[in-house]
Amino acid sequence: MMEQQAIQLIKKELDTKRFEHSLRVMETAQKLAKRYEAPVEKVVLASLLHDYAKCRTREELRNNVKEYTLPNELLDYHHELWHGPVAAKEIKELYGITDETILNAIYYHTTGHPELELVEVIVFVADYIEPARNIPGVEMVRKLAEINIYDAARAAIKNTIIYLMQQNATIHPDSFSAYNEWTKKQKEEIDFGIIRNSCRSL
Repeated sequence: MMEQQAIQLIKKELDTKRFEHSLRVMETAQKLAKRYEAPVEKVVLASLLHDYAKCRTREELRNNVKEYTLPNELLDYHHELWHGPVAAKEIKELYGITDETILNAIYYHTTGHPELELVEVIVFVADYIEPARNIPGVEMVRKLAEINIYDAARAAIKNTIIYLMQQNATIHPDSFSAYNEWTKKQKEEIDFGIIRNSCRSL
């Protein structure tokens, strides 16, 4: 599938607000892909399609979860988490996109996941920081995205977890696992920097 095909597809599936959001996420993700030397075509497709199923009703998504034999545990969490997995499954089955990086970026763009690769992390962050987002902490995540994409992802998932806890909402385990993994990456980078600087001073 090419970029223009993806744009036409989501234009049919989404309302105007969500369609415009998807275009902004794509533009943001494209800039990040160039900055971090990630495959731009994969980033563009994943970011355009990430909200493909977003405008479906809760009942439609519930039926889709069952139809595509997605994990039943999804239904134990907020319905906002359902559209990513549904979109990934449907896009693979109906439109022949089999690239696991693209599909994972779509599947995990709301929860995060500890094993996300660069393309997937870029889409996750781009969805959080696209220009129309106006949520507490977003400016810090935008600044971090210019420096270290994993630090930005960690800050975004941390903000999300804190918000959900304040709302007394259940939190998907993937989000905690992603936070732990990205925190570990950050610590390893800090420790490596300390060791490298110590070696230079010898």
